[in-house]
Amino acid sequence: MKIALLTYSTKPRGSVVHTWELATALHHLGHQVAIYALDKDGQGIERSLPCSLYRIPASPAPTDVDALIAQRIQEFVMGLASADDSYDIYHAQDCIGANALVQLRQRGLVPHVVRTVHHVEDYASVYLRQCQDTSIYRADLCLCVSDRWQQALAKDYHLSAVRVINGVDQQRFTPQPKAIDTDIKATYGLTGSPIYLTVGGIEPRKNSLRLLDAFAQVRHHYPQAQLVIAGGATLFDYQAYREQFFQRVTALGLTVGTDLILPGVIPDAILPGLYHSADVFCFPSVKEGWGLVVLEAIAAGLPVITANEPPFTEFLAPHQALLVPPTSISDLAGAMLTAANSDQAQTFIRHSRAILPQYSWQASAQQHVQAYQRLLSGSTTELPASDTDASFRASRIN
Repeated sequence: MKIALLTYSTKPRGSVVHTWELATALHHLGHQVAIYALDKDGQGIERSLPCSLYRIPASPAPTDVDALIAQRIQEFVMGLASADDSYDIYHAQDCIGANALVQLRQRGLVPHVVRTVHHVEDYASVYLRQCQDTSIYRADLCLCVSDRWQQALAKDYHLSAVRVINGVDQQRFTPQPKAIDTDIKATYGLTGSPIYLTVGGIEPRKNSLRLLDAFAQVRHHYPQAQLVIAGGATLFDYQAYREQFFQRVTALGLTVGTDLILPGVIPDAILPGLYHSADVFCFPSVKEGWGLVVLEAIAAGLPVITANEPPFTEFLAPHQALLVPPTSISDLAGAMLTAANSDQAQTFIRHSRAILPQYSWQASAQQHVQAYQRLLSGSTTELPASDTDASFRASRIN
């Protein structure tokens, strides 16, 4: 098959990395794959891919979020409308690409819309809610990466989405440290003990404020501890939350650059080494599609702390990770102290690695191919829609 995969960015975030890995795995299965990615800085991506990559220029963003999303959708529409090639499958990994495909399908330029729903956002903006609903309701095929969101789509959207898995590259993420790890520690000033790492930036759904407060409690026991919050490239501006976060940093008497390390977006090539530079991986997210970074941390040999909620509890048991209520700062701090104990950490590491063989990108790609083939053959995966359901849909997207 010829497959076009759409993603909203060239910078590594969960759904973007998913796109890269899926494209690579589909290529190795013998399919002709092309990635279409919005590129706002003209630098492309850092990773070498075996498939084609088409960068769609993205102009400077308006400050208004609604205007930003509308602009990004139209940039995708224009970029794909002028593309020289056509594909059997057009698959968007996000709301922006899916809305562009819906418009292109209306113009007869693409045959269908495939959409992976990694998670559903509770947008305050009516326009953003409509965009999200359109991307889901008007897709010809919806996929999702966890039971949690499969159930949410069935309940809230009356859709039977196809469940596919995420994966982890165990050749890229391994427990064995490398010589470059020493340089990474020096570059980012990682001199503390223990070093707690999270990947995803400072934003509400990453639960950054509670993680910060828990870390402050841990410092009473480990004064030399450091917290590293890596990443942060996102479409949305969480400035108010970030300001609250840094006010809390000051109130807690912590110092950015020594106690709290904020390296920003990590170059793709050194991300595995950053995991090796840490002692514990903390990911108490309150809303996640799956959490690719959790699999990466496990593959890299770290003990993991995460929320005792789906989707994490779909693939992790209490003996494999420290599962804590994400709203409890004291429980999170207690888990951070437990994970700093090397004997207990090794027990969690040993048990958690048992899940890795279940999550390969090759298996994920095979599941995608099966779903694509059903779509092309005319089979549908959506639950039968009653007249009531049809009216409900129309009211949500009009």
